[in-house]
Amino acid sequence: MITRLLMPGLLVSALVSLLTGFAPPALAIDLDYERENRWAEQVLPSILVGDPLWIEQPNGHKFLAIYTEADNPRGAIIIGHGRGWNPDFELYGTLRMKLADQGYSTLAIQLPVLGPGAKVGDYIPTYEDASERYDLSARFLHEKGFDDIAIVSHSLGATMANQYLITVDETLVKAWVFISIINGLQEMFRIKIPVMDVYGSEDWVITQVGGYERKQQIMKVPGSRQVVLKDAPHFFEGKEDELTRAIVDFLDSVFHGEGQTAESGAR
Repeated sequence: MITRLLMPGLLVSALVSLLTGFAPPALAIDLDYERENRWAEQVLPSILVGDPLWIEQPNGHKFLAIYTEADNPRGAIIIGHGRGWNPDFELYGTLRMKLADQGYSTLAIQLPVLGPGAKVGDYIPTYEDASERYDLSARFLHEKGFDDIAIVSHSLGATMANQYLITVDETLVKAWVFISIINGLQEMFRIKIPVMDVYGSEDWVITQVGGYERKQQIMKVPGSRQVVLKDAPHFFEGKEDELTRAIVDFLDSVFHGEGQTAESGAR
């Protein structure tokens, strides 16, 4: 059951308005389901690895997810994409397959999208819908028999996962990897599961500038860590293998007591 979603969104809306000059969006959301369908039409024929499926929300809308099963899986991962993309776009398609190759079944999901001209601040009212999708995805994986479930989310998808984890009463998710998060880390004191903050040394400034503050917050939760990948840009072009290794090392440490210490050698 997802609750307490409206007020945090309003507070973040006010903050974004002050920092970016965006006007707070109206509470009514015009999710672009047509754009979602167009993404699906483009993505489905190109899926060679993994199984596409549809997860239905309480409002009747079905969103695309791509399930990629690992051999003898050690856990499962929900992959959340950045602003306006789809679950198989470049970095996300690469991660869903590479992580499965490394022993973690993946469920890459379609998060809410708006029109192509939408700014980051325009997405704030979609956070509740995104939270619902993360929660339904975790339930899907649990029903498939997984107990060790993590979220790996990038950019705006990480911000959406942040909102999910601070507003849900109970969750099946036991670890969270946020990659190149934007708009900062909200209310980490509400998150009781281990987290890993990953960003690149060549990442967007909006991600890099909050690195020190985020580290102070996450290190209060046992098992958490921060990793900065050298020379990696926001979408980790050419650094996908290093990113995969960092994620697997972290999840192995959380779920199986393996891997490096909290101060990762990838820094």
